[in-house]
Amino acid sequence: MPTYEYECKKCGHTFEEFQSITEPPLRRCPRCSGKVQRLIGAGAGIIFKGSGFYQTDYRSRSYIEKAKKEADAAKGGSAEKPKDGEKHESHKHTAKPKKEQDS
Repeated sequence: MPTYEYECKKCGHTFEEFQSITEPPLRRCPRCSGKVQRLIGAGAGIIFKGSGFYQTDYRSRSYIEKAKKEADAAKGGSAEKPKDGEKHESHKHTAKPKKEQDS
């Protein structure tokens, strides 16, 4: 239910009234019983909840697949191939020395 703002023409008193949309507007001021006029208010902002309100909610399949591939490549980093003339550095493994056994 909306909140309406009223102003008294006689005493200038402004007040708000919580009313149903179908309810008729108030006619008298609660202070002086003079005539009141309903003011035009900005109202409350609209809140969109759920999916379907953003441009990204309706992306094409090809766009989604391409974005996923790019994200996977960025995460792994190893998916990129070395350029021509560049050597691919592999991790060097160092052997751990074996424990000496007492004989």
